[in-house]
Amino acid sequence: MAIFGRLLDRRTKDHIQKSVTQALGTKRSGRSGILDTLLRYIIIALLFISLIILAVLIIDIAIDGFDVLSSRLGSFLSGTLRSRSVDEGIGIQQGLVGSFWIAVFVAVFAFPIGIAAAIYLEEYAPKNRLTKFIELNIRNLAGVPSVVYGLLGLFIFVKGFDVFLLRNFKSLVGGSSLAAAGLTLSILVLPIVIITAQEALKTIPSIIKEGAYGVGATKWQVIRGQVLPYAAPGILTGTLLSMSRAIGEAAPLILLGAVTGRLGLKAGLFDFYQLQERFTAMPIIITNWTQKQGRDIGFGENAAAAIVVLLFFVLLINATAILLRNYFEKKRA
Repeated sequence: MAIFGRLLDRRTKDHIQKSVTQALGTKRSGRSGILDTLLRYIIIALLFISLIILAVLIIDIAIDGFDVLSSRLGSFLSGTLRSRSVDEGIGIQQGLVGSFWIAVFVAVFAFPIGIAAAIYLEEYAPKNRLTKFIELNIRNLAGVPSVVYGLLGLFIFVKGFDVFLLRNFKSLVGGSSLAAAGLTLSILVLPIVIITAQEALKTIPSIIKEGAYGVGATKWQVIRGQVLPYAAPGILTGTLLSMSRAIGEAAPLILLGAVTGRLGLKAGLFDFYQLQERFTAMPIIITNWTQKQGRDIGFGENAAAAIVVLLFFVLLINATAILLRNYFEKKRA
């Protein structure tokens, strides 16, 4: 009787599933099915159009900067903005150093704070109106224009806004300095890091947590041993992509006083004293050279070469994100 009852239940479930599938197929037939198919083809067509436009832009920029990269790649990467013209060996060394340290600041400040905030909101914070209000504001902050964050950094780090606990930031970071730029862009990407980490934590099946709790693990042991390893691919992908955005931002750096012309300082990559000195970054150099290409010969080609280098830098970060995601997915499996 027990075996018969199981077979009956299985047949009943199969019959119900078949009926539901047929009903859904009937609903999707006719006009609704045509609209779904049409919408799918429209999305695919728009995707291909976007990829074609992107490919044309990249090819055009690569062609413009090919002469510079092929003839003097070494001097272009090691040259500085001290030169008055392209004939004197102008280069992007200082911009590469600035972009590198901005990425370091984002990794040191935005990543730990953002991931910790996401863990607190998902695992510890009570599900009430206050938590929902905080999460809503974090999502709103992710959509704020970058120039607003530039104004925030200008008032706090450069001007030294005279408020308790904020008035010493100017003397700490040195005003219009590389440290101020790194901290400002860390604040800019912090909401994105929190949101992406939260979404990664939400994908964890509840059965994993329940199994860990069932064997007597504490909450922190569950988070450290089960939650974080399972969510690591999504967290790493989101955080490194947010770093790519920080490296490509120009508007906040202009407000913070990034150097757009000659910069005599030439420092090594790991010379820490430059964190409180005047700075520039790759987006600033590209913007400045693009503005000069109509007046001075050669700056257009150098700007295109700088774009190729920055694009390679961003693609390298994205490739790192993909490799880390695949590594942790294999380790999780």
